[in-house]
Amino acid sequence: MLLPFELKFGIGQQRLTGHDRPVFETQTIQAADDDFKNAVREAVTLLRAGEVVALPTETVYGLGADAFNPEAVAKVFAAKERPSFDPLIVHIGSVTDLKSVAIVPDEISDTVNRLISEFWPGPLTLILPKHPDVPDLVTSGLPTVAVRQSAHPVFRAINKELGRPIAAPSANRFGRISPTSASAVSKELDGRIPLIVDAGACSEGLESTIISIEPREGKKPIFRLHRAGPITKEQLQAFGKVEKLKQVSADQPLAPGQLPSHYAPLTPLILLESPTDFKPEPGKKYGLLSYKGEDDSPYADIHDWEMIEALSPGSGKLAEAAIRLFFTMRLMDEAGLDCIVAEPLSETGLGVAIMDRLRRASVRE
Repeated sequence: MLLPFELKFGIGQQRLTGHDRPVFETQTIQAADDDFKNAVREAVTLLRAGEVVALPTETVYGLGADAFNPEAVAKVFAAKERPSFDPLIVHIGSVTDLKSVAIVPDEISDTVNRLISEFWPGPLTLILPKHPDVPDLVTSGLPTVAVRQSAHPVFRAINKELGRPIAAPSANRFGRISPTSASAVSKELDGRIPLIVDAGACSEGLESTIISIEPREGKKPIFRLHRAGPITKEQLQAFGKVEKLKQVSADQPLAPGQLPSHYAPLTPLILLESPTDFKPEPGKKYGLLSYKGEDDSPYADIHDWEMIEALSPGSGKLAEAAIRLFFTMRLMDEAGLDCIVAEPLSETGLGVAIMDRLRRASVRE
């Protein structure tokens, strides 16, 4: 008996493109109140069959696969066109599942327990020594695994029903803007995956904070900040000393989302430090990605912009800006501009993570 998303080729029977990538009739199912159980059931059926499914999390939509199934994980890399040296985050259904994917050293166990108690389920990813059962493909051959517990009720229900950890990077093509809605996933991966579970917009809008833990005798541990995110430096400082990772290898990152060029629109993006830095080229169409909008921006009057989009219209709230960042970037990317110009934000709290994404989006390889 075929499920609704098996209309054309069926599970495991998809035809291949010239690049040996399956072509699907991608289906989107709702996970609202009346459809919740059905969405969970269909997603779990596919995951158990070794397929990939786009799932909502509180950060961004993720492309999930059974983390213990290397063939399923390989489909994640193929659908995203993600290089195999870039590791994935593993999501667990409950804290008790941590021991199935990671080995917590005694010297940091108290710290890990405190962080879990404070921030899980939620957007904090911990880098820990990996359990031997985690396939090397998931960790890109690294001896560590990035792990977190999602707070999204749909993702958690699917994780629990599956009974296995889920490897899930963002549900977009590699290096592109992360999706915060099911429609954005569809624009990125339609025809590449069998199913998208639609649970509306993501509540955080930025990928999780990623840290590793370095113990210190008689002192608070050092948290190496591999990626800034919704859990801020200020929040983490209650539990340890936060230090930004000094150097990242372009061909061997130690954690997901660390590559210099990432989260980028197809339209070139420039991040300005001051209004005087803007040097427009004649005949080009420029759009301004503003923090508060044209009524409160020192950048609004320096050019006759084709469009101005605000991250937090009028109010200047970093939480709203974080939620709207990828949505607004995608909107401007589809507007036919020659260039997107982003104004800077104050690098405090969530502003650190937002500026991190804008800097990576502005890097051109």
